[in-house]
Amino acid sequence: MHLDPLAIITAFGLIFLAELPDKTMFASLAMGTRMRPLYVWFGTSSAFIVHVAIAVGAGGLLGLLPDWIVKLVSASLFAFGAFMLLRGGGDDEDDEAGPKTVTGFWPVYSTAFMAVFISEWGDLTQITTANLAASNGTWSTAIGSAAALMSVSALALLAGRFIAKRVPLKTVQRVGGLCMLGLAIWTVIEIFTG
Repeated sequence: MHLDPLAIITAFGLIFLAELPDKTMFASLAMGTRMRPLYVWFGTSSAFIVHVAIAVGAGGLLGLLPDWIVKLVSASLFAFGAFMLLRGGGDDEDDEAGPKTVTGFWPVYSTAFMAVFISEWGDLTQITTANLAASNGTWSTAIGSAAALMSVSALALLAGRFIAKRVPLKTVQRVGGLCMLGLAIWTVIEIFTG
């Protein structure tokens, strides 16, 4: 196994910049306001590592999945996330008992993993990773890409925690829910606009 530091840095830089404005970053931010951030990070990071492995190992096979099916499942997951966030903010009784937070490692981990795993199929970062692996080496590209994706998720979760501490939870949940709903609508639009 030969590691090329320049290839690692190149992959990290390209993937980090491509993922920053991506819907997965906003989904991580929203999940981090309602779930334990470290558990969310483990889930998103695991999904990213699987995607990097798939992109590096078999990047050319991504085109075999119908794009509209991947986007439809992704939109459904975002819509479900929006429902979960928006339904939780209506009762004043919740304020007295404290905010409801999804807890438990496995429920949080699996929710975060599935949200990222499904929504990242055929994403720009996955395609870029596959292209970089073809020219820069698989291990170097995998390390750089995975580190970039995990870093963006960590930044989103830190921002989510920062916001959650300064803004009332109901407001954060409603904004997060509206963001997730917006992502669901945007993904459905992408099905029809290609």
